[in-house]
Amino acid sequence: MTEEEIFEKIAKIIEEHFDLPTEKITPDLDFKKDLDADSIDVVEFVLELEDTFGAEISDEDAESLVTIGDVVTFIKANLK
Repeated sequence: MTEEEIFEKIAKIIEEHFDLPTEKITPDLDFKKDLDADSIDVVEFVLELEDTFGAEISDEDAESLVTIGDVVTFIKANLK
């Protein structure tokens, strides 16, 4: 799976979960600053990522995922 395909899947999750139009979703989008995501939002998002990509994301790894680009890089590196 390419980074672009991963990004598109993540963008779809963000669009649905955070009610944000796809055109506003960029790799630099910050979960806490730009989406005003709280810890529950982040946990739910991480669970959706795990379901979508079949990747395990530890709590430590989840804390290091600040932007959409970080998530794409992590998923690409850990995709089964």
